[in-house]
Amino acid sequence: MTMRTLLLSAATLTLLAACNPRPAVNPQADFFAAFEPFCGQSFAAEIVEDNAPSDAWDHPLVVHIRDCEEDVIRMPLHVGEDRSRTWVLTKHDDYIDFQHIHLHEDGSPDAVSPYGGQTLTAGTAQMQSFPVDDASKALFMENGLDVSVTNTWTIEFVDAETMAYELRRPGRIFRVHVDLSQPIDEPPPAWGYNGE
Repeated sequence: MTMRTLLLSAATLTLLAACNPRPAVNPQADFFAAFEPFCGQSFAAEIVEDNAPSDAWDHPLVVHIRDCEEDVIRMPLHVGEDRSRTWVLTKHDDYIDFQHIHLHEDGSPDAVSPYGGQTLTAGTAQMQSFPVDDASKALFMENGLDVSVTNTWTIEFVDAETMAYELRRPGRIFRVHVDLSQPIDEPPPAWGYNGE
């Protein structure tokens, strides 16, 4: 094979590759898709790491992957009889927003709600991290929670049977594992949820 033939072959391969590009990898879309097998189901969870334990968390934990829309996932977190917390993931074109919604039993919002952050990188199909956003920093400072202005939250599919939620900042780590291997009975509705 001559050098001319080699160059022509290489040029042909390059042209063919340009005409048939690989589909763009979108780890954030894949991350959202990872929730699909679990949508509508509830799962037991447990704290696996907490360097500042509190009696408030000394109750059974249940995560209900309640709503899975195209761009929004809502997951109430029940702590014993406390049904005030819902995690909300919202997918945008180039980032995911993660907010914590806290409602009182009468459905009214807590003074520190919502709070959370947005992805700053593409992440992976298994893990996305959410550094605290400016609105949440302002809310924390207004409510005397200055220590929280360096928060980063992470949601991770550790393996096929475990999802993790983690809060981390200097000097603080709180990590929960959700057991996806066995759905449990659906808990009562989160406070403020009207079923729509």
